[in-house]
Amino acid sequence: MANPFPKWANLAPVKILICLTLIAGTVVAGVTYYATPKYLRVGYQPVQPVAFDHNLHVSQLGMDCRYCHTYVDRSEHSNVPAASTCMNCHNQVLANDAKLAPIRESYESGEPVPWVKIHNTPDYVYFNHSAHVNRGVSCVECHGQVNEMETVYHAKSLSMAFCLECHRNPENFIRPIDKVYDLTWKPENRQAQLEMGEKFVHDWNVTPPQSCSGCHR
Repeated sequence: MANPFPKWANLAPVKILICLTLIAGTVVAGVTYYATPKYLRVGYQPVQPVAFDHNLHVSQLGMDCRYCHTYVDRSEHSNVPAASTCMNCHNQVLANDAKLAPIRESYESGEPVPWVKIHNTPDYVYFNHSAHVNRGVSCVECHGQVNEMETVYHAKSLSMAFCLECHRNPENFIRPIDKVYDLTWKPENRQAQLEMGEKFVHDWNVTPPQSCSGCHR
């Protein structure tokens, strides 16, 4: 009886096995890369090369967010301050503190301090900081009460559902422009927030994108 299968069929199991291995490897690599603390895990709190206490600097000393994050209202990125910004104060305050040695070394060498990035959007997501803070969205809406954190951690999920909740109902999150960097500010009550938010949405023509292309560019 003649063999009903062509010769190339002998290699089919091997080819199928190779394809399945590649597919499985791709899925594992994708999940490993994107399902990591820097994207998804609420509570992610890495150890930084220098312990920077936001509670001390913001709540106790009253420093404005923009003193360190100078481009947050002018750029899509919220920059991490250079060592020269830190040295504006620390050339006198705690000038010889051992804990600040990496700052002094960075200032002298010009090499940036190797900060560990905590909040990071995937490559396929576009987020513009200035577009948000200039329309009344405070830092706390995405980053939590940073002003109370001795060590910054990932406080909100930053998932697509998290973003869409605000984009679909911006009146629930918008505040007066002069209160964006006042991280302790709260509306009088829920009704006051809605009335104020609805007014700002109307007056400022706030229309956050809800289609895929609005954020996935």
